Amino acid sequence: MVRNIKLTISYDGTNYYGWQTQLNVPTIQETIENAIEVVTKQKVDLTGSGRTDRGVHALGQVANFISDNKIPEDKIKIALNANLPRDIRIIDSKEVTMSFNSRFDAHDKTYMYQIYNDRVLDPFLRNYSYFVPQILDFEKMKQASKLIIGTHDFRGFMAAGSDIKTTVRTIYDVQLEQNGPLIKLYVTGSGFLYNMVRIIAGSLIDIGKNLNDISCITNALNTLDRTVLGQTAAPEGLFLKEVKYD
Repeated sequence: MVRNIKLTISYDGTNYYGWQTQLNVPTIQETIENAIEVVTKQKVDLTGSGRTDRGVHALGQVANFISDNKIPEDKIKIALNANLPRDIRIIDSKEVTMSFNSRFDAHDKTYMYQIYNDRVLDPFLRNYSYFVPQILDFEKMKQASKLIIGTHDFRGFMAAGSDIKTTVRTIYDVQLEQNGPLIKLYVTGSGFLYNMVRIIAGSLIDIGKNLNDISCITNALNTLDRTVLGQTAAPEGLFLKEVKYD
């Protein structure tokens, strides 16, 4: 019997060239597809909720694949984890309706971006945060972050190289939390453009450094001009935290 299997996946992206399969380099998608082939004896196409770039991590990536294997749904994650490297873990596996598509059925996604703001980098967070040794104005960053909430044309928050049809997205919530030197940015939205969260993070960092004014956020939303915003923050601070479905 043909089945549709939904996976929830956590991974450390440090040693991978992103989610999407590429020639001659290790990727998350290809690594999991190879494990599925070992377990089910079938080649499958794994559909992810979205791509993550090289060095980006995930706490709750979602993907699905079609297969006629007979393995009980809760045993699939155990079998896959036994055939995956330790920096990729399947944290849940379950059978869903054949119509489910992890990419097109996603209602919203939450990304987390970590900033390590201290004079000396914590070596244990070097691959999981962006190191900023300068003093940041946290309250100013929080104030600026709220301007992103709502439905806007986010073309100014997109890196070059994307050919998508529309750049209008809805951001439902933005939160900034600080615990000692570690600052965490959470952005929840209907969808995201290429490098959008890293551009938001980099722009907030530059605002926190007083290199740019809060008004740059509004200016970018009004003019759609990428150049009025700040840097694109480094990939290692970014995590796909959660994908929600109706």
